Order: sequence, then structure tokens, then C-alpha cells
Amino acid sequence: MAEENFQVVGIEAGADNEKIEKPSLTFWQDAWRRLKKNKAAIISMWFLIVISVFTIIMIPFLSQNQANRFNPNEISIYKNLPPKSGLPIPGWQGKHGSDDPYEDQNVPAGRNFILGTDQTGRSIAKRVIVGMRISLTIALVSSLGDLIIGVSYGVYSAWKGGWIDLVLQRIIEILSSVPFIVIVTLFTLLLGAGIWSVIISLILSGWINMARQIRAQTLSVKEQDYVLAATVLGERPLKIALKHIIPNISSTIIVQLMMTIPQSITSEAILSALGLGVQPPTSSLGSMINDARDQLQYYPYLIFIPGTVLVLISLAFYLFGDGLRDAFDPKSSED
Repeated sequence: MAEENFQVVGIEAGADNEKIEKPSLTFWQDAWRRLKKNKAAIISMWFLIVISVFTIIMIPFLSQNQANRFNPNEISIYKNLPPKSGLPIPGWQGKHGSDDPYEDQNVPAGRNFILGTDQTGRSIAKRVIVGMRISLTIALVSSLGDLIIGVSYGVYSAWKGGWIDLVLQRIIEILSSVPFIVIVTLFTLLLGAGIWSVIISLILSGWINMARQIRAQTLSVKEQDYVLAATVLGERPLKIALKHIIPNISSTIIVQLMMTIPQSITSEAILSALGLGVQPPTSSLGSMINDARDQLQYYPYLIFIPGTVLVLISLAFYLFGDGLRDAFDPKSSED
């Protein structure tokens, strides 16, 4: 065959054909790339960000006292008013059927309550904003308590191993057998029903599951070569835990935290509904539901509004946590 029918391909040309154009990604960049593909998780994340920022921004403008303030002389005017937006939106005109409470109770013209009022004339919108703040605060503080105790206990138990691990796990089994309602009742008697009794009860009952999850992950990580090398080099156990173990199980910690927060929100609401949680006049989503139980038949919006907010926030945390779990561990979504 003629020489002109052949083309010499150099080494550099072959190397260019095999060159990988896609940039390398870190673990966190790859997890974020997968998370962005989960629309439900991203929507939930932005919803939670907006809710959190809004409640923080409103702190200087709307205090607990302002949300609970009412004038006894004006209760007959402003009590139990249905939601009214002031806009031509069907079903949001401030009426009970053909009745117009705004007109019947001589509410000043132009005075509208977008989410209505309760039996003492307090704005539901203001109480919901403060209630979200209280409920989220209780959930975040108790979840951080679970995180600190659970991670410390789980890492220590797995790192020590042997009889220490055995004893610590038996302690967890004993504590987990104590019913949650018993713990709540005990601290309600000691501290009185309120925010701190709820937080302490949630921490004491919630860290156990966190400790179990962290222990399982630590048992796996501590056998890795980099941990064994650090041990051989004589690094202190605390430094190994902070430098090598906890950073490598941080994805599990974050997912577990995201799942703990909605559980705490729901638990606070249930306790408040039972009269063991946040007490009036303090507003939380749970206490608002508890306050409106007797008026469900005539004024269902008093329970429906805080209940809907509670469900949306809890659902957003669950969806975001589920999305994080799939992003950190792609195999979990394939199983």
C-alpha cells in the first residue's frame, strides 16, 4: 500500500484522546451535585431557609408579649374573626357562610386579619410567627443537645471497645426502655411545665438513637489505615477523634440531625397538646393547637392554620434530610 495512505499518530495525540475533561470533585462537591438533582430536597431546603430567616428578622419587631397582648375592653370586637385578606380571593373574605363577623362586631373599616383572630382577639398571624420561633428554638436546642451527647458517647464507646463498650451499650438499652412520657412527667414535676422541661426531656430521650448510629459508623472508620497510622504515631485519642473520625462520619451526623429536628418539633406539639409542654401565654405551634381544641367545631381555622404550618415544617425537614442521605450515600437510594 502507498505510504500516503497512512498517517503517523504521535504519543501526544493519543494522550489527548484519553484525557478526561471532567474536573475532579471533592466529596462535598459531589454530594451537592447529587442533592441539586433532588427537586423535593432543594425546595424543602429553600423553604426552611426562608422560614428561619423570616422568624429571625421578625425578632426585633414582634416579641412574645406583643403577640399575646390584647385589650379586655375590645375582646367583643376582635374575638374569633375569620381570616380576611382584603383582596378579592374566594374563601378569604372574612365570612362565616352568609354572616360577616367583621360587620356584626363593628370592626373598624380597613382592619383585616390575614389569618383571623382567637377567642381573646389576638392575631393568629402574629402568634404563628412567634410560635414558629419557639418551636424551632426548642427543636434546634434539643437536637444540638442530642448531637453533642450522642456523638461523644457513640465515638467513645466504639473507640474503647471491649468491656467498656459492652457496659455503655447495656446502659443505653436500660435508658431506652424508659417510656418517653415518664421522662417528661418527671421533669414537669421537677421544673414545671414549660420550655426547659420539654428541651431536657427531648435531649434525654433523643440522644440514644444518635449514639447508636455514631457508634456503628465509628466502628467502621476506626479500622481504616489512616486511623491506625495515627494511633501508631502516638496521637492522642481525642485528637484522632476530632481530626480523623468525626470528619469522616460528618455526613451521618448531618443526616441524623436533620431527622432529629422534625421529631423534636412533633414531640413538642404533642406534649403541648397534652398540657405537658409549653404553657400559655407562651405561644408555640403545639400550644396554639392545644388552646383551640375546644373551639374546633365552630372555628376550625384556629387549629388548621398552626397545624398546617407544623406539618409543612416537619415535612420539609424530612424531605431535606432524606435528600441529604441520598446525596451522601448514593447506594441508599438504589436499595
